Amino acid sequence: MAKIFCIANQKGGVGKTTTTVNLAAGLARIGQRVLVVDLDPQGNATMGSGVDKRTLEASVYDVLLESATVADVRRRADKGGYDLLPANRELAGAEVELVGLERRNERLRGALAAVADDYDFVLIDCPPSLNLLTLNGLVSAHGVIVPMQCEYFALEGLSDLVNTIRQVHANLNRDLQIIGLLRVMFDPRITLQQQVSEQLKGHFGAKVFDTVIPRNVRLAEAPSYGQPGVVFDPAAKGAQAYLEFAREMVQRIATMR
Repeated sequence: MAKIFCIANQKGGVGKTTTTVNLAAGLARIGQRVLVVDLDPQGNATMGSGVDKRTLEASVYDVLLESATVADVRRRADKGGYDLLPANRELAGAEVELVGLERRNERLRGALAAVADDYDFVLIDCPPSLNLLTLNGLVSAHGVIVPMQCEYFALEGLSDLVNTIRQVHANLNRDLQIIGLLRVMFDPRITLQQQVSEQLKGHFGAKVFDTVIPRNVRLAEAPSYGQPGVVFDPAAKGAQAYLEFAREMVQRIATMR
């Protein structure tokens, strides 16, 4: 039975998609069966997995509107070693169409239940806003992984996200919890980042992952080649960090059970 996790942060540009595809590739490398769900109309996780969003015959949009199943739509991201539920700009229209439908918050949960035995991990790349798409992700998930930069404004955004997760937990999904905070784009030479990192550990304790993802050019270059950084340059510091994070995730999930 798959463990389902949202990679979410209401702040944009914090490395959600980079974390999703590299964690997926890292988990695949250590023998886990992984499905990535691209819930962002920008389709960055789709392109970063080597699938051209412009040529899709069907996408997660069709799954949410129940005109297709996950099994119909999923694609193999060969380079990453995982399956992908792709997205493109059509997904932006799904928000409007879902508003008037029954079970509008639970469409994704029902669709993923049908393939839960096919995977060990399902990773959902959420858009940088709280909308019906993100809500579908949160209602489907067992937990949330929060990638964040160690900067002042990131702390402000984190409190908003924690409140959102509490509301979803109370009203829509009793299983939902914060699995952990992942420090990304980290530069130990910057004093402020070290201070914010210590604040995070002081406030959230064990919820802060031990792994730290450094700022790394090779990770930033990888999407233009349609590959996760873990595959594009396995020796890079960023790729090594995401592999370590994959191992830490497996260990953390084992203790959750």
